Amino acid sequence: RLCWPGSGAAAMDLFGDLRRMNKRQLYYQVLNFAMIVSSALMIWKGLIVVTGSESPIVVVLSGSMEPAFHRGDLLFLTNFHDDPIRAGEIVVFKVEGRDIPIVHRVIKVHEKGNGNIKFLTKGDNNEVDDRGLYKEGQNWLEKKDVVGRARGFLPYVGMVTIIMNDYPKFKYALLAVMGAYVLLKRES
Repeated sequence: RLCWPGSGAAAMDLFGDLRRMNKRQLYYQVLNFAMIVSSALMIWKGLIVVTGSESPIVVVLSGSMEPAFHRGDLLFLTNFHDDPIRAGEIVVFKVEGRDIPIVHRVIKVHEKGNGNIKFLTKGDNNEVDDRGLYKEGQNWLEKKDVVGRARGFLPYVGMVTIIMNDYPKFKYALLAVMGAYVLLKRES
């Protein structure tokens, strides 16, 4: 029988397949799904350790860094604290009061004799520096604000993430289809 995704018949087929599985097969499929999820988490945690960044991969969410990076580009980050921050470098930073990290270029660096470093950022496509984005009264960023530094990128690969955030129903439908596939896929 032919069933199209999104149709009631497809949902009935899904539940029919689940009912036809014996308990052992169902447990096996649930364990497969759990293994995939835990493997993904282990890979993510491994990347955090290797790169020194709390978020080793980020998606560019705005056009403020064009032409260097476009909305949807996937950035690979490192954050080794021994590496000095230099003007011209692209950093990802968090500002108190904002949930989403910002990807911008360092335009000025002030180094003090005690090793303290303060710096100012700006988006390549913006007219003014980022002081308006920092928390009130803050004029400079410090190393503690840096999530990571851009070391490489894949163009537009992150558009999937942007689409899933802009259209939550699409995200849940995609997750349901992937979950159903993993649960119902039978090994030969």
